[in-house]
Amino acid sequence: MDFEIIGEISDVEIIAVSGGITDTGRLRRVYGRGRWRKLKGVARVQSRNDKIRQAEIHWYEAHGIGKREIKRKR
Repeated sequence: MDFEIIGEISDVEIIAVSGGITDTGRLRRVYGRGRWRKLKGVARVQSRNDKIRQAEIHWYEAHGIGKREIKRKR
């Protein structure tokens, strides 16, 4: 990851659930079975060059497995 999340993630929204996620097969193969959801939210992030900004982040999450593959979008 080329950034670090500072503080909490707010304005969390579910984008897709299990069948609506195109990567469900890969997620189950890599991380295990679970009810996978794709979520988005807003958080303060610190980049490699130490700039702190507000950014939209996306990630996959399943109960008992946790957040995986966090991506900064804006």
